[in-house]
Amino acid sequence: MLKRTQARTCLECGLAYGHPEFSYHAGRIENGPAYWSDRGFLCSHACSTAHFERRDREGDPMTEPAPNPLAQDWS
Repeated sequence: MLKRTQARTCLECGLAYGHPEFSYHAGRIENGPAYWSDRGFLCSHACSTAHFERRDREGDPMTEPAPNPLAQDWS
């Protein structure tokens, strides 16, 4: 089955990656998002917290850190 590409928007609020209000690692878009989960990008600390709490309420908490969604596999 083909793996669907992740939308480049915040999982919680839908803010587009590239928007000036999106939080980037060290404040630079070329460093990638500051927050993410195994399901995609999160635009801010507030959305990251909301995502964590929603998943916990739904009984689907993250069990391990999610890999960086922009990291490339060089093997």
